[in-house]
Parts: sequence; C-alpha cells; structure tokens
Amino acid sequence: MTMASEAEKTFQRFAVFGESSSRGTEMNNKNFSKLCKDCGILEGKTVTSTDVDIMFGKVRAKNAQTITFQQFQEAVMELGQKWFKGKNPDKVLKNIYEHMEGKDPATTGVTKATTMGRASPLPDTSKYTGTHKERFDKSGEGKGITGWEEVTYNSGYASGYKNTGAYDKKDN
Repeated sequence: MTMASEAEKTFQRFAVFGESSSRGTEMNNKNFSKLCKDCGILEGKTVTSTDVDIMFGKVRAKNAQTITFQQFQEAVMELGQKWFKGKNPDKVLKNIYEHMEGKDPATTGVTKATTMGRASPLPDTSKYTGTHKERFDKSGEGKGITGWEEVTYNSGYASGYKNTGAYDKKDN
C-alpha cells in the first residue's frame, strides 16, 4: 500500500468524524485542525493552530466550507515545508504521510455511555408531602392512575377530616 493511499484513508476517517452527513470526500476546518493535531503536524512551535486555519482558508475554493483530498495535500505540503524547513518537497510529503499513517480521530475526553445493569433507584417517596404523597403506597410503589384520580368522598365529612365516623362512637 502506498503512502498516499494510506494518507487518503486517514483523510477519510477524519473527514467523517463527527459529521453524519459526510461521505469522506471533503473535510471541514474543524476536522482538518483535528487531523493536524492528532497526527502531530500541529506541534505548537513551528506549526501553530493559526497556521493550520490560515492554510485551510488558503487552499479551499472561494465560498466553500470544505476541502478535497487534493486541496488537503497542498495544505499539508505547505505546512510541512514550514515544519521541515529546507528539505526536499518529496521528503516533506513523505514525512507528513508517515505521521498520518494508521491514525484515527482521538476520542479522549469524550463522555462514554455507562454499562450499568439497571437505572438508579427513584427518590425516597417517604419524604413526599401533600398531594404527591397520595400517589405512593407505604412501600414507596406508585399507585398508578389511582394515585392521580380525584376521589370523591360521600361520607358527609370534609375530605381531610381525620376522625371520620367518630361521631356515633361514645366514650363509656
């Protein structure tokens, strides 16, 4: 496999990273900067993030938001000439391709999905008050729709009265 085809595969992997609609034929500035950073082209001393952004704007077509692989090659060639000053352009491109070989977009710092068996328990329902308390039984299980229904009391007493039915009971 040639260095150029390996570099093109790396270009495609970075072009589709985070872009669900991308086919891997064109790359935006964000992914170009990520490729340069993850592959070590953007090392911070001779090639900075400003250089990468300027180079992207220089090689892209007017009014375009993305670059093709050919434009990408022009950009990394110019960045490489800045990085490897005084070297043969073919060797510069070869060095850049070696840095890109087999690289994938890094996902450090990205939130990963948890693999817990079950969800955490619900809040402690014993601390609920008022109408919320009526939606749960003593064990904390929800009553379902009956906890939400409005129940009419036809006992003759007010609904909140605690001593319902105590009138007929006499103390002896």
